[in-house]
Amino acid sequence: MSEGLYSMEAKDYDKTLDLKKIKPYGDTMNDGKVQLSFTLPVPQGDEAIEAAKQLILKMGFSNPLVVYSKELTQGFTFFNCYGSCSHTVDYTSIHVPKVETNVMDMYECDAYIKEHIGRKIVVVGASTGTDAHTVGIDAIMNMKGYAGHYGIERYEMFEALNMGSQIPNEEFIAKAIEMKADALLVSQTVTQKDVHIKNMVNLVELLEAEGLRDKVILVCGGPRISHELAKELGYDAGFGMNTYADDVASYIAQELDARLNGK
Repeated sequence: MSEGLYSMEAKDYDKTLDLKKIKPYGDTMNDGKVQLSFTLPVPQGDEAIEAAKQLILKMGFSNPLVVYSKELTQGFTFFNCYGSCSHTVDYTSIHVPKVETNVMDMYECDAYIKEHIGRKIVVVGASTGTDAHTVGIDAIMNMKGYAGHYGIERYEMFEALNMGSQIPNEEFIAKAIEMKADALLVSQTVTQKDVHIKNMVNLVELLEAEGLRDKVILVCGGPRISHELAKELGYDAGFGMNTYADDVASYIAQELDARLNGK
């Protein structure tokens, strides 16, 4: 009897997928379940839990549930909570500007460059400004690459220089001039107070002052970089999360081919 009741109730679950009204998925379609984590500057206790629930309600969630709370330090409590989202978004109306290119692996990209460009592409990369993080630029440029994707240094048809971190924009440009670079890769990880935007804009302004902006392919990347932001700041392309050397190398090869051969 219990199995029959369960089967009947299961049939009552909303299983409709409407791309015009997308909401979070937890256990069943359209249940709106969301997991939230945050810290409040209050002591741990029942009052703190109630404050977290009220906050979740004011965020627009229903059925707030605090499943875990712990004092981080005196006067501060961390919460792990659940709630149900009542809002939806029209997925079919979303358009995100992104780099439109045919992504090739290392061997395909090398073959493409040999056929369409006929020489090595010179690329200079760095974490510029005060940014001391090299994880991003290393993942794209270093020979070993990242997650099974070889870095640009390993490509036969690229001459790549990774300058490392905390490279002043002026020094970065000087090296690009010295090497007659075709493309410049800028990695930005530190984003507090939008310091990455200020540094990226400064680089564009310096390139324009040197009359070099239109002579190089200017690419940026980082955890808070999007193609849309990159274009707004005067870059040719921007690569954010879940992109690899394949994506960047393929874009540079095809973009340089288009510029050199008028495509």
